[in-house]
Amino acid sequence: MSSTATDVVRLLTVKDGMLPVAQTLTDGFVAAEVTSVSRASQAFRGSVTASATGPEHELLGVDATAPTANGAVDAQVAGRMAVGLRRAIGADRGIVTTGVSGAGPQDGQAVGTVFVAVDGPFGVDSGSAGGGKVKALRLNGDREEIRRESVRSVLALLLKELAGEQTGNERAQDTERNGGF
Repeated sequence: MSSTATDVVRLLTVKDGMLPVAQTLTDGFVAAEVTSVSRASQAFRGSVTASATGPEHELLGVDATAPTANGAVDAQVAGRMAVGLRRAIGADRGIVTTGVSGAGPQDGQAVGTVFVAVDGPFGVDSGSAGGGKVKALRLNGDREEIRRESVRSVLALLLKELAGEQTGNERAQDTERNGGF
């Protein structure tokens, strides 16, 4: 369990937030990282894990006919997946990992091409690509290293957004609930 996952669960619990995860790259690792935290069930809503593009269209409402320059491995697809995930699962936030970690390129994208996305009530969305805030990553390493860094990156992106929406009063309440830490 990472300190980032612990902080994400803590902030979601304080906000009464519910978090679902969609992952086509990390094979359930994001959900496993979040649920390894004590009391994660208070904030974790569920996970959609798929290694094919069909479920992201069918379950998450990603328009299969919407043009993207790079096929399924694309910033717009990641953003749309995050928005669709929130709607499909009925949550106020959602996070997504998608990309290429395997044996060779996919849809013309090189191994290590990754998109992580978050969607939620974060205000102005300057990093948006078809919905949700999206971060493009170019990662090196083997399959496990790429997936591990993708998990770390999506949780860090969510934590940044959660911390950014916390007001001074919420911080005081959070500190009081956690014994002054």
